[in-house]
Amino acid sequence: MDDITAQTGEGRRSRGEGRGAAARRASRSGGGAGPAMPYITRKIAPYEVLDEEGLQIIERNADTILEEIGIEFRDDAEALELWRQAGADVKGQRVHFPKGLCRELLKTAPSVFTQYARNPERSVQIGGKATVFAPNYGSPFVRDLDGNRRYATLEDFRNFVKLSYMAPSVHHSGGTVCEPVDIPVNKRHLDMVYSHIKYSDKPFMGSVTAPERAEDSVAMCKILFGDDFVENNTVLVNLINANSPMVYDETMLGAAKVYARHNQACVISPFILSGAMSPVTVAGTLTQILAEVLAGASFTQLIRPGAPVLFGTFAASISMQSGAPTFGTPEPALVSYGAAQLARRLGLPFRTGGSLCASKVPDAQAAHESANTLNMTLLAGTNFVLHAAGWLEGGLAACYEKFMIDQDQLGMMQKLAQGVDLSESGQAMDAIREVGPGAHYLGCAHTQANFQTAFYRSALADNNSFEQWEVEGRKRIEDRANALCRSWLDSYEAPPLDPAIDEALLAYIAKRKDSMPDAFT
Repeated sequence: MDDITAQTGEGRRSRGEGRGAAARRASRSGGGAGPAMPYITRKIAPYEVLDEEGLQIIERNADTILEEIGIEFRDDAEALELWRQAGADVKGQRVHFPKGLCRELLKTAPSVFTQYARNPERSVQIGGKATVFAPNYGSPFVRDLDGNRRYATLEDFRNFVKLSYMAPSVHHSGGTVCEPVDIPVNKRHLDMVYSHIKYSDKPFMGSVTAPERAEDSVAMCKILFGDDFVENNTVLVNLINANSPMVYDETMLGAAKVYARHNQACVISPFILSGAMSPVTVAGTLTQILAEVLAGASFTQLIRPGAPVLFGTFAASISMQSGAPTFGTPEPALVSYGAAQLARRLGLPFRTGGSLCASKVPDAQAAHESANTLNMTLLAGTNFVLHAAGWLEGGLAACYEKFMIDQDQLGMMQKLAQGVDLSESGQAMDAIREVGPGAHYLGCAHTQANFQTAFYRSALADNNSFEQWEVEGRKRIEDRANALCRSWLDSYEAPPLDPAIDEALLAYIAKRKDSMPDAFT
């Protein structure tokens, strides 16, 4: 699976006023989430690190990889035969691509598409100026609200689906938000897909761990949306990892074929730890990523021309002393910026980034590494963002408290993406005229009209005086995140689901589970 692997206050306030501030913050953030934010439509230009010459060098080198070195499509005779028919030179399991073949095939892939949710108001655009935040993916462990690191369960999975549903700035329910290891391996995908359908009405992802599990995901969506709707629209986005360097295995190919045949989107994502799965240099890594994506993405068009496909990458560096993955570092940011440029040149939606860190707890290291990754993710112009909330410990653990901290940061990214308001109100000339020299803006009409929405208001950050913070229990942000998470889960209400659809889904799950013995490997 993919990637498994505060401010000072001016002046002093009384203790009574401190308690009032705590109450106001609680009323703003406790109990329930705020109104859902739509997916982001960015009004700021993407940040680019490569000029035209640099882009051409990488594209030329990627073409050389495809033609001279080749990409392996392992243990999939159908895939190899499709490439032969398309004009590639197939030698054993290695495919060599004539120059331009992959790009020609990708001309049928859409640059923008809609992923439909069961609640139409929650459907999202993938591509163009849209950015969609999806939660953590793939972690076998959780760090729970009691501070324990343990294997994830189905209850944890459901909790993270509920939190993603409630988080205003999370636009997507994600996929394997954590791995419910208390359910047999060959059956847990059924419970996971059902949980996304039952406990959220946001769009979600399907299973990719075996072709038959991908088929189950599509079948369950057909129960939810109807056969024709699924075949003619996209209701699933699915993560297909290249086994870098330069290999696609039968599991990923099998899942990709299922989803592409049913018009469902594949995120073709090389999984890169630079220095281990790719060269140590940014340009070398970008070259390999581009070659791998070109081969994998164009393969989906051999299956079904026009099937949606995303240019994805997961790029991290490693410690050259220990080999451990590192996050929030400069080189992977440069890789992601460059990959986003390459994706736009291909006309494909782009996936990268999130709130990545190597820290074992939601501490300062987690915060700065996640912030470095998240800011880059938005500024690169990323369309689909996995691991946007909850990622801890290099992806090994999904953390409740960090999820709450991350989703708060996502709201800030939403505000940043709106860019500069140049409307009449944004120009604020009436306020400047009213106040004049030497006064202040606190009581002017413009401030009074805009104070509630002028600045992003964090539900978790403590911006008050030391005295207030002391009166309120000297709580760290992890403590406030813990309390907020508990209140959200306590107040959760499931979105309505047609009882007939629910019954049909449960019947399908029961039938499929009864058809096979439990397997835990």
